[in-house]
Amino acid sequence: MVSVTARPPTAGAPLRPRTDAALAARLAASAAAVEGTVTDGARLRTADFAAWLAGRGRAHAFRVDRIPFAALEGWSFAEDTGNLVHRSGRFFTVEGLRVTGAPPPCEAWYQPVIKQPEVGILGILAKEFDGVLHFLMQAKMEPGNRKLLQLSPTVQATRSNYTKVHRGADVKYIEHFVRPGAGRVLADALQSEHGSWFYRKSNRNMIVEAVGEVEVHDDFRWLTLGQIGELLRQDNVVNMDSRTVLSCLPVADPHGAALHSDTGLLSWFTAERSRHEVSAERVPLRDLPGWRCGESAIEHEDGRYFRVVAVSVQAGSREVAHWTQPLFEPVGLGVTAFVTRTFGGVPHVLAHARVEGGFLDTVELGPTVQYTPGNYAHLAPGDRPPFLDLVLDAAPGKIRYEAVHSEEGGRFLNAESRYLIVEAGEADAPQEAPEGYAWVTPGQLTSLVRHGHYVNVQARTLLACLNATEARP
Repeated sequence: MVSVTARPPTAGAPLRPRTDAALAARLAASAAAVEGTVTDGARLRTADFAAWLAGRGRAHAFRVDRIPFAALEGWSFAEDTGNLVHRSGRFFTVEGLRVTGAPPPCEAWYQPVIKQPEVGILGILAKEFDGVLHFLMQAKMEPGNRKLLQLSPTVQATRSNYTKVHRGADVKYIEHFVRPGAGRVLADALQSEHGSWFYRKSNRNMIVEAVGEVEVHDDFRWLTLGQIGELLRQDNVVNMDSRTVLSCLPVADPHGAALHSDTGLLSWFTAERSRHEVSAERVPLRDLPGWRCGESAIEHEDGRYFRVVAVSVQAGSREVAHWTQPLFEPVGLGVTAFVTRTFGGVPHVLAHARVEGGFLDTVELGPTVQYTPGNYAHLAPGDRPPFLDLVLDAAPGKIRYEAVHSEEGGRFLNAESRYLIVEAGEADAPQEAPEGYAWVTPGQLTSLVRHGHYVNVQARTLLACLNATEARP
């Protein structure tokens, strides 16, 4: 077998896809409206958002309690595999995963994983008011969120939800995303979810501009892109599903030529996918090596990584008012960061061709750093992930963006990451990037996000934070 080493992207002027200049201008105007336009029954001034969100929290009864696995309703461990399954055969299952062939320092491992084959819809409805494009956002409760109520897309629903497998209420506004011709599609792409905890999970990320009048329900408000950008600077306010959808907005690229051409970048990325021979095989959850199952948790024998737990949920604002379910609970706060430099006057971020066991196609572009530091504390300095210590030790003056964001609250409990953009110099992050890394512009990432399974969900969060501010004129 011939071993192929991925070459770095070639230099040259980037090739740009045809863009809708009029839409890009409308998005820029929306991004500039950071204070909002008015507070009425459908829109909010930014200064009034916190009081509105708190009011929505008081309007409903929310409660999440940890329970033993035996108290799960409708869930059980399958006799033959030990997999945690729902009696309907729908929703999702917790199974085992065996990964081999990954890059050092963790070439092989076993872990629990969520198998959810159905494709959900994450959709944001857009509409113009007084010449400014607004986006219909929802105050939605998710059982795993540190702050239970966060800003969600207009629609955030699995197929089981919107086909009413749960026999609950209708999903509001779903007709705008499943009925052809219901509006003007601004963005539509299948995107991956967390490849570390999901097995080949995808969601349809959509932004649709509404046609005609739209009734605004109590838990929903229209916000500008600028307002959402301001909220993205706050901890645990804008949820993961909103962030991934917003990253798909076709904003204009305000910068000049990239360090590497788009063709060179795609060639490098294809070579990265080709050189990794990773095998991810689903295996029975029962007797998963290195993991132990107790009455209330499935956890790693070293106490690291994450655990599987069970909760009972009450939520007055959801389609179903009460349910129980398993959740994945990480051990420790994650750190997710782009290292950034400017080349030829153009800002770039250092992307990592990241291998995760649950990805559909082995590798996606991730942030420079995407780790939980505690999981690597036992390693020798030479074995610690590249650039992790650079980010952890960054001086305040080098941090261009920082906020703590929750990961997917419908499947993960108290899963938070500290998201950062950290400026570096040649000594710490050379222009000749190490193997597996490449300097890319936010504009190049935005182009790639229009297609599925190129940019992972953590990198899409950081891209949404960049684009919400850089789109301003």
